[in-house]
Amino acid sequence: MERLAEPGWEWRSAADDAAALYALWEQAVDRSRRAVTDVLLTTGVDTVYTAPDGSLVTLRRLLVDMIEEYARHTGHADLIREAVDGRVGEDPPGVAYPFQVA
Repeated sequence: MERLAEPGWEWRSAADDAAALYALWEQAVDRSRRAVTDVLLTTGVDTVYTAPDGSLVTLRRLLVDMIEEYARHTGHADLIREAVDGRVGEDPPGVAYPFQVA
């Protein structure tokens, strides 16, 4: 975690900081889930917010945007994988590589 304080850390490869990245991601997920839950429990999914550009958006729209953005990046990751291993499709042939945390 000490490398997080280094200028430009987020723009370099984090291969040596997997634990730090997972911790940051888990913290961000927790903050997001708490914020959404708070709104859902108090005012509902159609609560209107003013975006930084001045436009009005609902929590419903923000959630749909997050799903779309996540799906887009999942597709990007798949394109990178396909470029690296040369296999295409959702379930490439062959034995799956086991996931292991070193």
